Amino acid sequence: MNRFEAILFDCDGVLVDSEPITNGVLRDMLAEAGWALSSEECMRIFIGKTVRSEAARIEAHTGRPLTDAWMADFYARRNTELDQRLTAIEHIHGTIERVHAHHGGRIACASGADRHKVEMQLAKVGLTPFFEGRIFSGHEMPRTKPAPDVYLAAASALQAEPLRCAVVEDTVTGVTAGVAAGATVFAYAPLDDGEALLAAGATQVFRSMAELPALLGC
Repeated sequence: MNRFEAILFDCDGVLVDSEPITNGVLRDMLAEAGWALSSEECMRIFIGKTVRSEAARIEAHTGRPLTDAWMADFYARRNTELDQRLTAIEHIHGTIERVHAHHGGRIACASGADRHKVEMQLAKVGLTPFFEGRIFSGHEMPRTKPAPDVYLAAASALQAEPLRCAVVEDTVTGVTAGVAAGATVFAYAPLDDGEALLAAGATQVFRSMAELPALLGC
Protein backbone atom coordinates (compact mmCIF):
# COMPACT_ATOMS: atom_id res chain seq x y z
CA MET A 1 0.00 0.00 0.00
CA ASN A 2 1.26 3.49 -0.85
CA ARG A 3 2.28 5.61 2.09
CA PHE A 4 0.32 8.50 0.54
CA GLU A 5 -2.87 8.57 -1.51
CA ALA A 6 -1.74 11.56 -3.57
CA ILE A 7 1.25 13.87 -4.00
CA LEU A 8 0.61 17.60 -4.34
CA PHE A 9 3.36 19.80 -5.77
CA ASP A 10 3.83 23.53 -5.58
CA CYS A 11 5.07 24.98 -8.88
CA ASP A 12 7.47 27.93 -8.50
CA GLY A 13 10.74 26.82 -6.95
CA VAL A 14 9.61 23.17 -6.83
CA LEU A 15 8.93 22.23 -10.45
CA VAL A 16 10.44 25.25 -12.21
CA ASP A 17 13.27 27.63 -11.33
CA SER A 18 11.12 30.71 -11.80
CA GLU A 19 11.48 32.66 -8.60
CA PRO A 20 14.74 34.52 -9.42
CA ILE A 21 13.27 35.53 -12.79
CA THR A 22 9.93 36.73 -11.45
CA ASN A 23 11.51 38.54 -8.53
CA GLY A 24 14.04 40.18 -10.85
CA VAL A 25 11.21 41.68 -12.90
CA LEU A 26 9.41 42.78 -9.74
CA ARG A 27 12.55 44.35 -8.28
CA ASP A 28 13.16 46.32 -11.50
CA MET A 29 9.58 47.59 -11.60
CA LEU A 30 9.62 48.56 -7.92
CA ALA A 31 12.87 50.46 -8.50
CA GLU A 32 11.26 52.29 -11.41
CA ALA A 33 8.42 53.21 -9.04
CA GLY A 34 10.83 54.53 -6.41
CA TRP A 35 11.46 51.57 -4.09
CA ALA A 36 15.01 50.25 -4.49
CA LEU A 37 15.58 46.72 -3.17
CA SER A 38 18.44 44.28 -3.48
CA SER A 39 17.71 40.91 -5.06
CA GLU A 40 17.98 39.30 -1.62
CA GLU A 41 15.58 41.79 -0.02
CA CYS A 42 13.03 41.34 -2.79
CA MET A 43 13.15 37.55 -2.51
CA ARG A 44 12.81 37.72 1.28
CA ILE A 45 9.75 39.97 1.14
CA PHE A 46 7.88 38.47 -1.80
CA ILE A 47 8.85 34.82 -2.21
CA GLY A 48 5.84 32.57 -1.88
CA LYS A 49 3.42 35.52 -1.89
CA THR A 50 1.27 37.28 -4.45
CA VAL A 51 2.24 40.83 -5.33
CA ARG A 52 -1.26 42.06 -4.48
CA SER A 53 -1.01 40.59 -0.98
CA GLU A 54 1.81 43.09 -0.34
CA ALA A 55 -0.02 46.05 -1.89
CA ALA A 56 -0.02 48.13 1.29
CA ARG A 57 3.73 47.75 1.71
CA ILE A 58 4.40 48.57 -1.95
CA GLU A 59 2.20 51.66 -1.81
CA ALA A 60 3.85 52.82 1.41
CA HIS A 61 7.33 52.63 -0.15
CA THR A 62 6.49 54.00 -3.60
CA GLY A 63 3.82 56.53 -2.67
CA ARG A 64 1.74 55.24 -5.57
CA PRO A 65 -1.37 53.06 -5.73
CA LEU A 66 -0.93 49.49 -6.95
CA THR A 67 -3.16 49.77 -10.01
CA ASP A 68 -4.56 47.13 -12.35
CA ALA A 69 -2.51 48.72 -15.15
CA TRP A 70 0.72 48.31 -13.14
CA MET A 71 -0.14 44.68 -12.41
CA ALA A 72 -0.92 44.03 -16.08
CA ASP A 73 2.48 45.47 -17.02
CA PHE A 74 4.14 43.28 -14.38
CA TYR A 75 2.42 40.15 -15.69
CA ALA A 76 3.39 40.96 -19.27
CA ARG A 77 7.05 41.64 -18.45
CA ARG A 78 7.20 38.61 -16.16
CA ASN A 79 5.74 36.30 -18.79
CA THR A 80 8.17 37.54 -21.45
CA GLU A 81 11.16 36.86 -19.20
CA LEU A 82 9.85 33.44 -18.14
CA ASP A 83 9.23 32.46 -21.76
CA GLN A 84 12.81 33.36 -22.63
CA ARG A 85 14.71 32.12 -19.58
CA LEU A 86 12.73 29.55 -17.59
CA THR A 87 14.32 26.19 -16.77
CA ALA A 88 13.14 23.17 -14.80
CA ILE A 89 14.40 22.36 -11.32
CA GLU A 90 17.31 19.94 -11.56
CA HIS A 91 16.26 16.25 -11.53
CA ILE A 92 12.55 17.12 -11.56
CA HIS A 93 11.63 15.25 -14.75
CA GLY A 94 12.85 11.88 -13.53
CA THR A 95 11.33 12.49 -10.11
CA ILE A 96 7.91 13.43 -11.47
CA GLU A 97 7.89 10.50 -13.86
CA ARG A 98 8.67 8.09 -11.03
CA VAL A 99 6.16 9.58 -8.57
CA HIS A 100 3.44 9.78 -11.25
CA ALA A 101 3.91 6.12 -12.16
CA HIS A 102 4.08 4.92 -8.56
CA HIS A 103 0.84 6.68 -7.64
CA GLY A 104 -1.08 5.87 -10.78
CA GLY A 105 -1.24 9.49 -11.87
CA ARG A 106 -2.61 10.75 -8.56
CA ILE A 107 -0.45 13.85 -8.45
CA ALA A 108 -1.40 17.51 -8.82
CA CYS A 109 0.15 20.94 -9.12
CA ALA A 110 -1.31 23.29 -6.50
CA SER A 111 0.19 26.76 -6.89
CA GLY A 112 -0.45 30.15 -5.38
CA ALA A 113 0.22 31.72 -8.79
CA ASP A 114 -2.25 32.59 -11.53
CA ARG A 115 -3.31 29.75 -13.82
CA HIS A 116 -1.82 31.28 -16.98
CA LYS A 117 1.60 31.43 -15.38
CA VAL A 118 1.43 27.88 -14.02
CA GLU A 119 0.24 26.34 -17.28
CA MET A 120 2.74 28.34 -19.34
CA GLN A 121 5.62 27.22 -17.12
CA LEU A 122 4.66 23.55 -17.10
CA ALA A 123 4.37 23.60 -20.88
CA LYS A 124 7.69 25.41 -21.23
CA VAL A 125 9.62 22.70 -19.36
CA GLY A 126 7.65 19.72 -20.68
CA LEU A 127 5.78 18.76 -17.50
CA THR A 128 2.22 19.38 -18.70
CA PRO A 129 1.47 15.71 -19.55
CA PHE A 130 1.97 14.74 -15.90
CA PHE A 131 -0.38 17.41 -14.52
CA GLU A 132 -2.96 18.11 -17.23
CA GLY A 133 -6.42 18.33 -15.69
CA ARG A 134 -4.91 18.47 -12.20
CA ILE A 135 -3.63 22.05 -12.01
CA PHE A 136 -4.99 24.29 -9.24
CA SER A 137 -4.42 28.02 -8.78
CA GLY A 138 -4.72 29.90 -5.53
CA HIS A 139 -6.09 32.84 -7.53
CA GLU A 140 -9.22 30.76 -8.16
CA MET A 141 -9.79 29.89 -4.49
CA PRO A 142 -11.58 31.87 -1.76
CA ARG A 143 -8.16 32.33 -0.16
CA THR A 144 -4.69 31.70 -1.51
CA LYS A 145 -1.63 30.42 0.38
CA PRO A 146 -0.88 30.48 3.33
CA ALA A 147 -4.53 29.37 3.61
CA PRO A 148 -4.97 25.67 2.75
CA ASP A 149 -7.72 26.12 0.12
CA VAL A 150 -5.69 25.22 -2.99
CA TYR A 151 -4.34 22.05 -1.39
CA LEU A 152 -7.77 21.04 -0.10
CA ALA A 153 -9.19 21.54 -3.60
CA ALA A 154 -6.44 19.42 -5.15
CA ALA A 155 -6.91 16.62 -2.63
CA SER A 156 -10.68 16.65 -3.15
CA ALA A 157 -10.32 16.46 -6.93
CA LEU A 158 -8.05 13.42 -6.54
CA GLN A 159 -10.51 11.89 -4.04
CA ALA A 160 -7.73 11.74 -1.46
CA GLU A 161 -7.92 12.47 2.23
CA PRO A 162 -5.72 15.52 2.98
CA LEU A 163 -4.20 13.61 5.90
CA ARG A 164 -3.05 10.97 3.40
CA CYS A 165 -1.49 13.49 1.04
CA ALA A 166 2.10 14.64 0.75
CA VAL A 167 2.80 18.24 -0.19
CA VAL A 168 6.10 19.37 -1.74
CA GLU A 169 6.92 23.02 -1.03
CA ASP A 170 9.85 25.43 -0.86
CA THR A 171 8.54 28.49 1.02
CA VAL A 172 7.25 29.20 4.51
CA THR A 173 3.99 30.44 2.98
CA GLY A 174 3.53 27.19 1.09
CA VAL A 175 4.56 24.95 3.98
CA THR A 176 2.06 26.79 6.19
CA ALA A 177 -0.68 26.09 3.62
CA GLY A 178 0.18 22.40 3.39
CA VAL A 179 0.26 21.97 7.15
CA ALA A 180 -3.06 23.81 7.49
CA ALA A 181 -4.55 21.37 4.99
CA GLY A 182 -3.47 18.49 7.23
CA ALA A 183 -0.95 17.08 4.76
CA THR A 184 2.59 15.84 5.39
CA VAL A 185 4.90 18.51 3.98
CA PHE A 186 8.31 17.85 2.46
CA ALA A 187 10.34 21.02 2.01
CA TYR A 188 12.82 21.52 -0.83
CA ALA A 189 15.69 23.72 0.36
CA PRO A 190 18.67 23.43 -1.98
CA LEU A 191 20.48 26.54 -0.72
CA ASP A 192 20.13 26.54 3.09
CA ASP A 193 19.40 24.35 6.10
CA GLY A 194 15.65 24.85 5.83
CA GLU A 195 15.24 25.85 9.49
CA ALA A 196 12.43 28.28 8.71
CA LEU A 197 10.61 25.59 6.72
CA LEU A 198 10.89 23.12 9.58
CA ALA A 199 9.69 25.79 12.00
CA ALA A 200 6.65 26.30 9.75
CA GLY A 201 5.78 22.64 10.13
CA ALA A 202 7.59 20.74 7.38
CA THR A 203 8.19 17.10 8.28
CA GLN A 204 11.49 16.88 6.44
CA VAL A 205 13.83 19.09 4.44
CA PHE A 206 15.70 17.78 1.41
CA ARG A 207 18.28 19.38 -0.88
CA SER A 208 17.93 17.57 -4.23
CA MET A 209 14.84 16.51 -6.15
CA ALA A 210 16.65 13.22 -6.79
CA GLU A 211 16.03 12.42 -3.10
CA LEU A 212 12.27 12.94 -3.19
CA PRO A 213 10.96 9.62 -4.56
CA ALA A 214 12.63 7.66 -1.78
CA LEU A 215 11.27 10.07 0.85
CA LEU A 216 7.78 9.51 -0.55
CA GLY A 217 8.22 5.74 -0.54
CA CYS A 218 8.27 5.45 -4.33
